[in-house]
Amino acid sequence: METFVPRMLEDAARAFAARVPTGKLVGALVAGSGISLAAPGWEKGAEAPYSEVFPFAVFELPGHTPTVTVWRRGDAGLLVFNGRFHLYQGYSAAQVAAIPRLARLLGAPVYVATNASGSLDRAAPPGSLVVVRDHLNFQGTSPLIGEWMRWRAPMFPDLTDAYDPQLRAVAVRCAREAGFSVIEGVYVATLGPNYETPAEVEAYRRMGGTVVGMSTVQEVIAARHLGMRVLVLSLATNMAAGIAGRPLTHTEVLEAGEAARATLQTLLAGLVAELSSEAE
Repeated sequence: METFVPRMLEDAARAFAARVPTGKLVGALVAGSGISLAAPGWEKGAEAPYSEVFPFAVFELPGHTPTVTVWRRGDAGLLVFNGRFHLYQGYSAAQVAAIPRLARLLGAPVYVATNASGSLDRAAPPGSLVVVRDHLNFQGTSPLIGEWMRWRAPMFPDLTDAYDPQLRAVAVRCAREAGFSVIEGVYVATLGPNYETPAEVEAYRRMGGTVVGMSTVQEVIAARHLGMRVLVLSLATNMAAGIAGRPLTHTEVLEAGEAARATLQTLLAGLVAELSSEAE
């Protein structure tokens, strides 16, 4: 892929803002594999395909709809990114992080990411929601490498509170009210696209991991670098390799996301209401 530099993203943000009225953004949400997001009580506004928003090639991926939707309620706005970019598709770390960076350039102060994951912990069976409190990055890269490190200060951002404690508390409450079995835990990010071996799963479990997936961490690093408050909700769609006792498939991930859609929408409605009240 061609080199993706900050100027290209800044131009993309200006072009998007010029043609799409976003209102005063209260946040940005991104949907993981098989997960569909909406903003109940909000009016669905403009929607644009990623191919018209981002200055690089966009590849199709099952379970993802590569569009960004602007939801409006009065003067307030909410960005919903219907799918994400992954390293395993061939994107660079900077391209993977383009979604939160674009959202921040457009004025979003909060980044809420959802993803599908494999559970490393029997206390988080399929269908559970893990509110991520920390991560282990085994993807071997960072979105701050090279020119992106110099693009904005600080050059060496601290990740002690990468996952906002206040937002996590709100999410736990909203999840329980929505009927989810919910715990807080650690997200392990791997490169993919292959699933992990049983030995890797056992190693991640012993290192303190709760769920494992192939996304999100690059986005979190970039969002925190730009000062966004971050919340990550990980839907455990299956038990990881060696725990489940059977082979893993992407179809299983998509089906679990579909089954949790209504409950997740209820949770997000409560969360968006909280974000809106904070912004008033």
